[in-house]
Amino acid sequence: MHQLIASPFLGGFQVLKPGELRGIEISQTAYRALASAEGFPDWLADAARTSWGIDLHRETLGDHLLIRRESDYGFGKATYELNLGCNYDCEHCYLGLKTFEGLGWPERERLLEAIRDAGVLWLQLTGGEPMVDRLFAAVHTRAYELGMMIEILTNGSRLANPTMLDLLTRHRPSRMSLSVYGATAETYDGLTRRPGSFRRFMRGLSAAHEAGLQLDLSLIITDRNAHELGLMRRLAERFGLRHREYATMSPTIHGGAESLPSQSPQFLRKRAPFTGCDAGHTSFHVDPFGRASICKIGRDPSVDLVGEGPPGLRRLGAISDDLLHRQGGCTGCTLQGTCGTCMPLVQLYRRAKAPLVTYCQHQDPRKEVSQ
Repeated sequence: MHQLIASPFLGGFQVLKPGELRGIEISQTAYRALASAEGFPDWLADAARTSWGIDLHRETLGDHLLIRRESDYGFGKATYELNLGCNYDCEHCYLGLKTFEGLGWPERERLLEAIRDAGVLWLQLTGGEPMVDRLFAAVHTRAYELGMMIEILTNGSRLANPTMLDLLTRHRPSRMSLSVYGATAETYDGLTRRPGSFRRFMRGLSAAHEAGLQLDLSLIITDRNAHELGLMRRLAERFGLRHREYATMSPTIHGGAESLPSQSPQFLRKRAPFTGCDAGHTSFHVDPFGRASICKIGRDPSVDLVGEGPPGLRRLGAISDDLLHRQGGCTGCTLQGTCGTCMPLVQLYRRAKAPLVTYCQHQDPRKEVSQ
């Protein structure tokens, strides 16, 4: 199995080591020269030893380096939602009704190959909870074999499982982001509505940390656990892990409002101005049925990536431009230049009939932002 990957990435070229976040920028000339080299060039062997502490001098190139082909499609990142199910039942969950439906293995393998052929180097595996998916191990392994750098979003409940831990230490993801729902069993289990979930999370976190996996924590702040935010921060400090805090609750992916009451009012913060993003142009999202969309929020229209393959992704740029364009009541808003909510998310809030204060700078209804 390869130790390094040489790959195009968004107009440049990189050499990366699976399981690590940082890579080495190389020139197009150096990248193309690797295809005809037999042994490791001294410059690459030296860089590998300096960057990652591995000695590849006098090694055969093909045994240790996977060289990915250049792609015509211009994508570099993607998220793959393995399922819409979970072993938790969190009241703030943006999924709404949770299901475990999805593609069978032959279709998933074709999907992963299409994602690779689209040029995707960084692939995020998510859900639902991806690790409870029956085909998670096969998906993770195949994505690794195809030369993708893998990030996993997880609740961490399966990480102490020996089989799972063996998989992740053999084929190391470059990052795992674990969601944190509290710092005590009472609060954590109350939010997830699953007795024993805090104990499983702590066992998983400890096992993954001891195994040296690349971890960070996502502190999810709701009205039920806001009083433990300080303890959650200290948990991250105790393990020496970086953390991010997420406090703004969104409607479900179907525009449902059932997730919104979990918002902690004192943590409702003004978003940074939305100035555009790369959704649909250099990145995309794939749902459990192989439908590719611009992102997790803007799910329609979509492309059947299994049926059409990478050529279908060429339509995403125009879809993105249309979805992100201010429309409806936002068209004439004088504050849209500093608005922090993208248009697909605005549409979800509107379907959920959410109060304007949760997503709009106008405190009172006005004609230009009417629903």
